[in-house]
Amino acid sequence: MKRLLTYIRDYRVRAVLAPLFKCLEACFDLFVPLVISSMIDRGIRSGNLGYVFRMGGLLLVLATIGLRCSFTAQFFAAKVAIHTGKGLRNDLFRHINSLGYREIDTLGTSTLITRMTSDINAVESGVNMALRLFMRSPFIVFGAMVMAFTISVRAGLIFAVTIVILFIVVFGIILTTAPMYRANQGQLDRIMKTTRENLLGVRVVRAFNRQASEIDEFRRENERLTQMQVRVGRISALLNPVTYVIINLAVVYLIYRGGGFVYEGTITQGGLVALVNYMSQILVELIKLANLIIQITRAMASMNRIDGIFALQPAVSDANVSARDAVTAPSAAAGAASAANVSAHSTVTAPRDAAGLSVSSHSVAAVAAQRSGDQRSCVPAVEFRQAAFAYTEGAEDALRDISFRAMLGQTIGVIGGTGAGKTTLINLIPRFYDVTAGEVLVSGQNVRDYALETLREKIGLVPQRSVLFRGTLRSNMQWGKPDATDDEIYAALKTAQAYDFVEQKGEGLELQVEQEGRNFSGGQKQRLAIARALVRRPEILILDDSASALDFATDAALRKAIKSDTGNMTVFLISQRVSTVRNSDQIIVLDDGQVAGIGTHAELYRSCPVYHEICLSQLSQAEAERSDEAVQNGSRTAEQSVSVAGSGSRVATQPTAAAGGGRSAVERSDDAEKTALAEAQNEGKEVQ
Repeated sequence: MKRLLTYIRDYRVRAVLAPLFKCLEACFDLFVPLVISSMIDRGIRSGNLGYVFRMGGLLLVLATIGLRCSFTAQFFAAKVAIHTGKGLRNDLFRHINSLGYREIDTLGTSTLITRMTSDINAVESGVNMALRLFMRSPFIVFGAMVMAFTISVRAGLIFAVTIVILFIVVFGIILTTAPMYRANQGQLDRIMKTTRENLLGVRVVRAFNRQASEIDEFRRENERLTQMQVRVGRISALLNPVTYVIINLAVVYLIYRGGGFVYEGTITQGGLVALVNYMSQILVELIKLANLIIQITRAMASMNRIDGIFALQPAVSDANVSARDAVTAPSAAAGAASAANVSAHSTVTAPRDAAGLSVSSHSVAAVAAQRSGDQRSCVPAVEFRQAAFAYTEGAEDALRDISFRAMLGQTIGVIGGTGAGKTTLINLIPRFYDVTAGEVLVSGQNVRDYALETLREKIGLVPQRSVLFRGTLRSNMQWGKPDATDDEIYAALKTAQAYDFVEQKGEGLELQVEQEGRNFSGGQKQRLAIARALVRRPEILILDDSASALDFATDAALRKAIKSDTGNMTVFLISQRVSTVRNSDQIIVLDDGQVAGIGTHAELYRSCPVYHEICLSQLSQAEAERSDEAVQNGSRTAEQSVSVAGSGSRVATQPTAAAGGGRSAVERSDDAEKTALAEAQNEGKEVQ
């Protein structure tokens, strides 16, 4: 509640005026029975019609003033409630965006959506009702009792006893239903989760013909919510009839006793009518108060759930950064000291893994330094030092004892089976998660010493699931660099092999992108996502299996363009395709969260059983064993082995024999892909 009051405090004047005008309205309502009493005793009893009409006019004046006060109070209450909801929603959305992957994984998307929508709406309604009725209803109830005592003390005692009984009933029901309303909100979360999973996976549901089971599951969850709502509804439904019974019994007793008071001359006939009117006002206001308290109870339950999100602090934050933007490139001296530990060639060293294999994490680092001719290249662009990571406390490590170096300008391939930890590994570089042991360094500095914004400006990441946002192609491309020019965007599109199909659509950068990029194919979305990452020209480019939907020729052309256009950019290629990572400067093989080997393709094929098995599962033995020199004897590009038909189908052709020396690693990869496609054609396989 303290957090809610901070939002209401910003509109404190309106928050005070709303109940003030409601209390003013209540004052006029309390005068009405007195006017009626006077009308009966002085006007009707004596036959003074003029007095009756004057009192009738006074009632109209009181009603008009009360109506204006009510409208004013409603206006101020609505303003406060709407602005409170607006501020709460903005801050909650901002806080959710500050949470790390770990917290979002724990909470779940459906829970966060419920907090942002139904919970905040419940809080808005609660604030609105509270400002309107929380002061008015008690004011009327106790005011009516006081007015009854001014008419007759003995009649006032009837009011006092009735009010005590009513409060016991009302608060007893409220205390019983409050936890049930909280349980209802929790069940609503589960229905939201079921609905979201079904809608997001609708294609999979239909592909496996699981509509009936999904409908049954939703029906079960919905029936459970219905049962919970009916249960709390039955208890809440007792409120009105019980209240009416108590009030009507009190009215009957009041009339019975009041008749005696009139006969005794203690009160007048008009006074008795006023007492009955006050009792009726109490009835109405107690019903309003009961509904108000139910609404406030739900609002408090929702606010507690929202406050639980605010109380959750991100595990990854800038709190430990002493100087936010003070991280600079390491000095040449530091680079030279770091380079002293780098071997001159890729090596495979003493055994460590389950198969008795371990390899050096310093493969070809010195070669990269010599090529760049820059002392900065001696400092690893990315370095892991005995890093370990677990998704939750006490859980088994998803990564264990990870150590390697990626130098400036290197292409690093990461390969491994499903669940080996490839995506987890690269998520540690932009600090989506923090390591539980060891260190991750970027440009020689621990990632925890960077401000998150500074660190992530250095990195361009293309995740496994390509996500585009509704808007224009230009607005999507400018996510990484808001001031990117059209020339920069087109250059990135060409590198990502997306320029041709964008031009074919004829709208240029004004091409409309539907929600989640539904108007693009899977391969087109992947290429656009790659282009978006390239626009910002990051120091580190991470492609997390982001070419899985591309054909071999486009994949090869993409890697060739990235190799030629990225300059000194350090590129991480995460893939399950051997052909994608084969010609990387280093290949990191992961197996069950551990490094099974680091080295070149030839080294790992000979020495790493895990990599050897992966190669033979995708390539023939002859192709896997073919050396770089032998691969050079194929054609220069994979495009020569694959022709594009009008419908997008591709037919493999025979390789063109051409000797070539001094060719790039990507060209050698193209030749390998061409040969694999030709062999597949010879075996009678159709290449799509």
